[in-house]
Amino acid sequence: MAANPSRLAWLDALRGIAAPAVALHHSAWTFIPAVWAEVDRRVDVGTWGVFVFFLVSGYIIPASLERRGDLRAFWTGRAFRLVPLLLAALALALLLAYAGVFETSPGLDNRPPPLVALANLTMLQELLGVPSVINVMWTLSYEMAFYLMTAGLFAVRQAHRSAPIAVVLAVAAVPLGLLMPGATINGGADLVAALMGVAVILVIVVTVTANGRLRTAAALIGGLLGLALVILGSRIGAGQGLVIAATMFAGTAVWRAEQGTLRPAWAVAALLTVIVSGVLVAGEPAWAAAVLLAVGVFALAFRLRHRPFPRWLAHLGVISFSLYLLHPLLLRVVPNLPVFFLVLLVLGHVAYRFVEAPGQGLGRRLNRKTHAAGPEAVRGEREPRHGSAVPVRRRPRARPGGPSPRP
Repeated sequence: MAANPSRLAWLDALRGIAAPAVALHHSAWTFIPAVWAEVDRRVDVGTWGVFVFFLVSGYIIPASLERRGDLRAFWTGRAFRLVPLLLAALALALLLAYAGVFETSPGLDNRPPPLVALANLTMLQELLGVPSVINVMWTLSYEMAFYLMTAGLFAVRQAHRSAPIAVVLAVAAVPLGLLMPGATINGGADLVAALMGVAVILVIVVTVTANGRLRTAAALIGGLLGLALVILGSRIGAGQGLVIAATMFAGTAVWRAEQGTLRPAWAVAALLTVIVSGVLVAGEPAWAAAVLLAVGVFALAFRLRHRPFPRWLAHLGVISFSLYLLHPLLLRVVPNLPVFFLVLLVLGHVAYRFVEAPGQGLGRRLNRKTHAAGPEAVRGEREPRHGSAVPVRRRPRARPGGPSPRP
């Protein structure tokens, strides 16, 4: 059993369930479509899995940023966590597509190649109206928007407002879902998509390289861009896009409540508002059921967070990004469902061992070197083990409902 609380094994366990659930959703539609149709019309298992991921990201990403207390280290860590595997997966996808055993998203060949590369490499393609090379990459766009918003709030010292933000976004999702059922930045807005993609790159570069007010301004602009992209660029409509953003901020509210810097009632209110808004804006009952079950499973795992979890489940969480990103590449390569999961587990372990872990290690070494040489060194920072959730030190208890202590 994995019982080390510093690894936050319950989060690894959640990811260890969510990634195979998404893989099961896609593989079952491929290998046993008649059976899976009966399941899918009741609950969208794939959507359930990604909403669990969104809650976990909401819980851990702001914790990671505030533990470091440094936007430069945050963006460096995110880049070395995601980009190495992303590049490897994109290269493998294009190779398999050339061999005729993988299909990229429809319409990809009709868009300008530089825009396709820009959108997919920044992981913003879903919110820029550009098809993904690998279809499951759509969730990474909302993750990127959340990173931008989190960094912007941190820069202007408003990060402690995660619970009210979750509630506001969830409430706004209902009317905006009716007014904006589709993306404003769509397939015909190549210039707008390119300009917004370049703008996001610029604000991240300035945030990483600049200091003082310029860094703060860049991070704030990035946060506003992230919010604008969710509202204007969400292919599934502004309503569902805002529910996703609210879900991640609700996950942050749970973390703050655990740290004692937020009333637990606020975290509960954020989660309940997400559930209600998810039901109201859902285009189909299976999507609403997935949101409800994701919040319920996350709450149950949080309640059991101090108990040990099976090591094999925690390990699946460690390699969950590889499992998630690579599984669509196998659907036309393997003959049946059991072989699919066997090959996926081996491929996920190999990808983590030789791509993800070295990239994360390089990012940590770069951050240590940068901090040791600069004025913003974070003293006493403990590095998490490969693939683990970020350990967070206990902070002094603040006035209920008040701002978090400074990191």
